[in-house]
Amino acid sequence: MRPPALMVLAAIVMAAAGGVSASAQQSPKDDIAAQIRDQGYKCDEPQSAERDQQASKPGEAVWVLTCEDASYRVHLIPDMAAKVERIDNDKDDQRDGQDAEK
Repeated sequence: MRPPALMVLAAIVMAAAGGVSASAQQSPKDDIAAQIRDQGYKCDEPQSAERDQQASKPGEAVWVLTCEDASYRVHLIPDMAAKVERIDNDKDDQRDGQDAEK
């Protein structure tokens, strides 16, 4: 039997492909946030989730999840844990780090 989180992710992927009616689906941002929290990542206040069409491929949906404190690129693969990459959007911090090296 599959864990409930994976069943939810399968529903997200099907919904993105048009396989589930709008009334039967929840917000992708909430479902994806729940999945990454189950995997130990922090996302208490999900702000948005946008499908990355260019990075997605058959059997692997890629989403950019924006949370209150961080953003993540999330690769959803059926029957597997999500591959999660933190995205550092704070360019000021990057610039400050480079200045400190000089």
